[in-house]
Amino acid sequence: MDIVYAIWLRNMKRYVRSKSRIIGSISMPLFFLLFLGFGLNSVVTLPGIGGNYIVFLIPGIVAMSVLFTSVFSGIQIIWDKQFGFLKETLVAPVSRLEIMLGQTLGGATTAVLQGFMILILSLFIGLHVSNPAGFLVALGFMILIGISFTAFGIAIASRMDDMTGFQLIMNFVVFPIFGLSGALFPISSLPSWMAPITLVDPLTYGVEGIRYGLTGSSQVNPLICVAVIGGFTILMTILGAFLFRKIRF
Repeated sequence: MDIVYAIWLRNMKRYVRSKSRIIGSISMPLFFLLFLGFGLNSVVTLPGIGGNYIVFLIPGIVAMSVLFTSVFSGIQIIWDKQFGFLKETLVAPVSRLEIMLGQTLGGATTAVLQGFMILILSLFIGLHVSNPAGFLVALGFMILIGISFTAFGIAIASRMDDMTGFQLIMNFVVFPIFGLSGALFPISSLPSWMAPITLVDPLTYGVEGIRYGLTGSSQVNPLICVAVIGGFTILMTILGAFLFRKIRF
Protein backbone atom coordinates (compact mmCIF):
# COMPACT_ATOMS: atom_id res chain seq x y z
CA MET A 1 0.00 0.00 0.00
CA ASP A 2 3.01 2.30 0.31
CA ILE A 3 3.21 2.46 -3.50
CA VAL A 4 -0.48 3.32 -3.78
CA TYR A 5 -0.05 6.10 -1.24
CA ALA A 6 3.11 7.45 -2.92
CA ILE A 7 1.42 7.66 -6.34
CA TRP A 8 -1.69 9.19 -4.77
CA LEU A 9 0.42 11.77 -2.92
CA ARG A 10 2.27 12.70 -6.11
CA ASN A 11 -1.04 13.36 -7.87
CA MET A 12 -2.30 15.44 -4.98
CA LYS A 13 0.84 17.58 -4.87
CA ARG A 14 0.63 18.20 -8.61
CA TYR A 15 -3.01 19.20 -8.19
CA VAL A 16 -2.45 21.58 -5.28
CA ARG A 17 0.47 23.28 -7.03
CA SER A 18 -1.50 23.85 -10.24
CA LYS A 19 -3.69 26.83 -9.39
CA SER A 20 -4.69 27.35 -13.03
CA ARG A 21 -5.94 23.77 -13.20
CA ILE A 22 -8.10 24.25 -10.12
CA ILE A 23 -9.58 27.51 -11.38
CA GLY A 24 -10.14 26.16 -14.88
CA SER A 25 -11.88 23.02 -13.63
CA ILE A 26 -14.27 25.10 -11.51
CA SER A 27 -14.99 27.75 -14.13
CA MET A 28 -16.88 25.66 -16.71
CA PRO A 29 -19.28 23.92 -14.26
CA LEU A 30 -19.88 27.24 -12.50
CA PHE A 31 -20.58 28.89 -15.86
CA PHE A 32 -23.16 26.20 -16.69
CA LEU A 33 -24.74 26.49 -13.27
CA LEU A 34 -25.07 30.26 -13.23
CA PHE A 35 -26.07 30.93 -16.83
CA LEU A 36 -28.29 27.89 -17.40
CA GLY A 37 -29.71 27.96 -13.89
CA PHE A 38 -30.59 31.64 -13.64
CA GLY A 39 -31.29 31.96 -17.36
CA LEU A 40 -33.87 29.15 -17.51
CA ASN A 41 -35.17 29.19 -13.95
CA SER A 42 -38.03 31.54 -14.78
CA VAL A 43 -39.17 29.66 -17.90
CA VAL A 44 -38.69 26.00 -16.90
CA THR A 45 -41.25 24.28 -14.70
CA LEU A 46 -40.26 20.99 -13.12
CA PRO A 47 -42.66 18.92 -11.02
CA GLY A 48 -41.63 17.82 -7.55
CA ILE A 49 -39.07 20.54 -6.77
CA GLY A 50 -41.25 23.60 -6.65
CA GLY A 51 -40.39 24.70 -10.16
CA ASN A 52 -36.84 25.61 -9.13
CA TYR A 53 -34.64 24.66 -12.06
CA ILE A 54 -31.46 25.71 -10.24
CA VAL A 55 -32.08 23.12 -7.51
CA PHE A 56 -32.67 20.49 -10.20
CA LEU A 57 -29.54 21.51 -12.09
CA ILE A 58 -27.06 21.55 -9.18
CA PRO A 59 -26.66 17.73 -8.82
CA GLY A 60 -26.04 17.41 -12.55
CA ILE A 61 -23.41 20.14 -12.57
CA VAL A 62 -21.68 18.60 -9.54
CA ALA A 63 -21.60 15.27 -11.38
CA MET A 64 -20.32 17.06 -14.48
CA SER A 65 -17.41 18.55 -12.54
CA VAL A 66 -16.46 15.14 -11.13
CA LEU A 67 -16.87 13.45 -14.53
CA PHE A 68 -14.69 15.80 -16.55
CA THR A 69 -11.93 16.04 -13.95
CA SER A 70 -11.78 12.28 -13.40
CA VAL A 71 -11.80 11.26 -17.07
CA PHE A 72 -9.17 13.77 -18.12
CA SER A 73 -6.89 12.78 -15.25
CA GLY A 74 -6.05 9.81 -17.47
CA ILE A 75 -3.92 12.17 -19.55
CA GLN A 76 -1.38 11.96 -16.73
CA ILE A 77 -0.57 8.42 -17.95
CA ILE A 78 0.29 9.68 -21.43
CA TRP A 79 2.28 12.58 -19.96
CA ASP A 80 4.30 10.17 -17.82
CA LYS A 81 4.87 7.95 -20.88
CA GLN A 82 6.34 10.79 -22.91
CA PHE A 83 8.63 12.03 -20.16
CA GLY A 84 9.82 8.60 -19.08
CA PHE A 85 8.44 8.66 -15.55
CA LEU A 86 6.01 5.82 -16.20
CA LYS A 87 8.75 3.60 -17.62
CA GLU A 88 10.89 4.15 -14.53
CA THR A 89 7.90 3.30 -12.36
CA LEU A 90 6.94 0.18 -14.27
CA VAL A 91 10.46 -1.31 -14.20
CA ALA A 92 10.59 -0.90 -10.43
CA PRO A 93 9.98 -4.07 -8.37
CA VAL A 94 6.40 -3.10 -7.56
CA SER A 95 3.02 -4.34 -8.72
CA ARG A 96 1.47 -2.60 -11.71
CA LEU A 97 -1.88 -2.99 -10.00
CA GLU A 98 -0.65 -0.83 -7.12
CA ILE A 99 0.57 1.82 -9.55
CA MET A 100 -2.78 1.83 -11.34
CA LEU A 101 -4.72 2.02 -8.07
CA GLY A 102 -2.57 4.94 -6.92
CA GLN A 103 -3.26 6.79 -10.17
CA THR A 104 -6.97 6.00 -9.93
CA LEU A 105 -7.31 7.14 -6.33
CA GLY A 106 -5.29 10.27 -7.05
CA GLY A 107 -7.44 11.22 -10.02
CA ALA A 108 -10.66 10.36 -8.18
CA THR A 109 -9.64 12.44 -5.15
CA THR A 110 -8.97 15.54 -7.25
CA ALA A 111 -12.26 15.00 -9.10
CA VAL A 112 -14.24 14.71 -5.88
CA LEU A 113 -12.54 17.82 -4.50
CA GLN A 114 -13.58 19.72 -7.63
CA GLY A 115 -17.15 18.50 -7.28
CA PHE A 116 -17.15 19.33 -3.57
CA MET A 117 -16.10 22.91 -4.31
CA ILE A 118 -18.99 23.28 -6.75
CA LEU A 119 -21.28 21.80 -4.11
CA ILE A 120 -20.14 24.33 -1.52
CA LEU A 121 -20.58 27.22 -3.96
CA SER A 122 -24.09 25.93 -4.71
CA LEU A 123 -25.09 26.56 -1.11
CA PHE A 124 -24.85 30.29 -1.86
CA ILE A 125 -27.09 30.20 -4.96
CA GLY A 126 -30.11 28.25 -3.85
CA LEU A 127 -29.17 24.78 -2.60
CA HIS A 128 -30.61 23.86 0.80
CA VAL A 129 -29.59 20.52 2.31
CA SER A 130 -31.97 19.92 5.21
CA ASN A 131 -30.59 16.48 6.08
CA PRO A 132 -26.82 16.15 6.72
CA ALA A 133 -27.07 12.43 5.89
CA GLY A 134 -28.20 13.39 2.40
CA PHE A 135 -25.01 15.40 1.97
CA LEU A 136 -23.00 12.26 2.79
CA VAL A 137 -25.09 10.23 0.34
CA ALA A 138 -24.27 12.74 -2.40
CA LEU A 139 -20.59 12.61 -1.47
CA GLY A 140 -20.65 8.81 -1.69
CA PHE A 141 -22.03 8.93 -5.22
CA MET A 142 -19.44 11.55 -6.15
CA ILE A 143 -16.71 9.17 -4.98
CA LEU A 144 -18.12 6.31 -7.07
CA ILE A 145 -18.32 8.54 -10.15
CA GLY A 146 -14.77 9.74 -9.56
CA ILE A 147 -13.27 6.27 -9.19
CA SER A 148 -15.18 4.71 -12.08
CA PHE A 149 -14.46 7.40 -14.66
CA THR A 150 -10.86 7.89 -13.56
CA ALA A 151 -10.35 4.17 -14.13
CA PHE A 152 -12.13 4.56 -17.48
CA GLY A 153 -9.78 7.38 -18.48
CA ILE A 154 -6.74 5.34 -17.43
CA ALA A 155 -8.00 2.38 -19.47
CA ILE A 156 -8.20 4.53 -22.61
CA ALA A 157 -4.91 6.32 -21.91
CA SER A 158 -3.13 2.98 -21.46
CA ARG A 159 -3.71 2.24 -25.16
CA MET A 160 -2.67 5.68 -26.46
CA ASP A 161 0.53 7.72 -26.79
CA ASP A 162 -0.78 11.05 -28.09
CA MET A 163 -2.28 13.61 -25.69
CA THR A 164 -4.16 15.45 -28.44
CA GLY A 165 -5.76 12.24 -29.67
CA PHE A 166 -6.73 11.31 -26.13
CA GLN A 167 -8.46 14.66 -25.60
CA LEU A 168 -10.38 14.36 -28.87
CA ILE A 169 -11.55 10.84 -28.10
CA MET A 170 -12.51 11.76 -24.55
CA ASN A 171 -14.51 14.76 -25.75
CA PHE A 172 -16.30 12.52 -28.24
CA VAL A 173 -17.16 10.06 -25.45
CA VAL A 174 -17.65 12.31 -22.42
CA PHE A 175 -20.09 14.86 -23.84
CA PRO A 176 -22.67 12.23 -24.89
CA ILE A 177 -22.28 10.55 -21.49
CA PHE A 178 -22.98 13.85 -19.77
CA GLY A 179 -25.70 14.96 -22.18
CA LEU A 180 -27.68 11.74 -21.85
CA SER A 181 -27.37 11.49 -18.06
CA GLY A 182 -30.41 13.59 -17.18
CA ALA A 183 -28.15 16.21 -15.64
CA LEU A 184 -29.83 19.05 -17.55
CA PHE A 185 -33.37 17.71 -18.00
CA PRO A 186 -35.72 15.25 -16.28
CA ILE A 187 -35.68 11.72 -17.62
CA SER A 188 -39.47 11.58 -17.39
CA SER A 189 -39.77 14.34 -20.02
CA LEU A 190 -37.82 12.44 -22.68
CA PRO A 191 -39.44 10.83 -25.73
CA SER A 192 -40.15 7.12 -25.30
CA TRP A 193 -37.40 6.13 -27.75
CA MET A 194 -34.74 8.17 -25.94
CA ALA A 195 -35.43 7.13 -22.33
CA PRO A 196 -33.86 3.64 -22.71
CA ILE A 197 -30.67 5.21 -24.08
CA THR A 198 -30.47 7.44 -21.03
CA LEU A 199 -30.92 4.47 -18.70
CA VAL A 200 -27.95 2.72 -20.35
CA ASP A 201 -25.73 5.66 -19.41
CA PRO A 202 -23.97 4.83 -16.10
CA LEU A 203 -23.65 8.51 -15.21
CA THR A 204 -27.46 8.73 -15.07
CA TYR A 205 -27.41 6.69 -11.88
CA GLY A 206 -24.67 8.81 -10.37
CA VAL A 207 -26.58 12.02 -11.14
CA GLU A 208 -29.84 10.65 -9.74
CA GLY A 209 -28.02 9.39 -6.65
CA ILE A 210 -26.53 12.83 -6.00
CA ARG A 211 -29.93 14.40 -6.68
CA TYR A 212 -31.55 12.10 -4.14
CA GLY A 213 -28.97 12.99 -1.52
CA LEU A 214 -29.28 16.75 -2.06
CA THR A 215 -33.00 17.15 -2.77
CA GLY A 216 -34.55 13.98 -1.33
CA SER A 217 -36.09 12.97 -4.66
CA SER A 218 -34.90 11.18 -7.78
CA GLN A 219 -36.37 9.62 -10.89
CA VAL A 220 -34.51 6.33 -10.32
CA ASN A 221 -34.66 4.23 -7.16
CA PRO A 222 -31.59 5.13 -5.03
CA LEU A 223 -30.83 1.45 -4.39
CA ILE A 224 -30.74 0.82 -8.13
CA CYS A 225 -28.44 3.85 -8.48
CA VAL A 226 -26.03 2.40 -5.90
CA ALA A 227 -26.08 -1.03 -7.55
CA VAL A 228 -25.47 0.25 -11.09
CA ILE A 229 -22.82 2.88 -10.38
CA GLY A 230 -21.14 0.53 -7.89
CA GLY A 231 -21.04 -2.29 -10.43
CA PHE A 232 -19.75 0.11 -13.09
CA THR A 233 -16.99 1.23 -10.72
CA ILE A 234 -15.86 -2.36 -10.15
CA LEU A 235 -15.99 -3.12 -13.88
CA MET A 236 -13.97 -0.04 -14.87
CA THR A 237 -11.38 -0.66 -12.15
CA ILE A 238 -10.86 -4.22 -13.40
CA LEU A 239 -10.71 -3.06 -17.04
CA GLY A 240 -8.32 -0.23 -16.20
CA ALA A 241 -6.04 -2.56 -14.24
CA PHE A 242 -6.05 -5.11 -17.09
CA LEU A 243 -5.17 -2.59 -19.81
CA PHE A 244 -2.61 -0.84 -17.60
CA ARG A 245 -0.79 -4.15 -17.12
CA LYS A 246 -0.57 -4.47 -20.92
CA ILE A 247 1.44 -1.25 -21.38
CA ARG A 248 4.60 -1.86 -23.38
CA PHE A 249 7.52 0.41 -24.24
